Amino acid sequence: MRQLAQAQMRFFGLLIYDIRLWAKDAVDAQNWPQQVLALELEYARSLSGTEIAKRSLTEMRRQSEIGSEQAQRWLAEMEAAFPDVKAGDRISGLNEPGAGINFFVNGRLQRSIKDPVFSRLFMGIWLAPQTSEPKLRKQLLGSAAGGA
Repeated sequence: MRQLAQAQMRFFGLLIYDIRLWAKDAVDAQNWPQQVLALELEYARSLSGTEIAKRSLTEMRRQSEIGSEQAQRWLAEMEAAFPDVKAGDRISGLNEPGAGINFFVNGRLQRSIKDPVFSRLFMGIWLAPQTSEPKLRKQLLGSAAGGA
């Protein structure tokens, strides 16, 4: 895999994290869920893993209705996957189409979630058209597709 694109997530001007998109080949903006790809977030500040998990679930719900029982299961999985982070820490998600997602913390496997729907919705936080950050999506997918 190689780095195809990079962007920054800012909130009221404060840098929250740098995000990088990794894949073997160009990423198709329409069919990214069917591609092996990774998103790496390098945090610029300390954040609670529990808060990262809660915000992730909120963002996943922008794309699809998630029932309360499913939401609780997924929240528990994310809370187990995401530790508290400090500046310089990295959390990466590796999308495996049809299988699920592997989460790495500072390069070490932290948790595997064998649920392709979860994987699609989680990666969709940044890559789906329903993202709350369309400019960031465009930076990631526009660069990754060679400007397409």
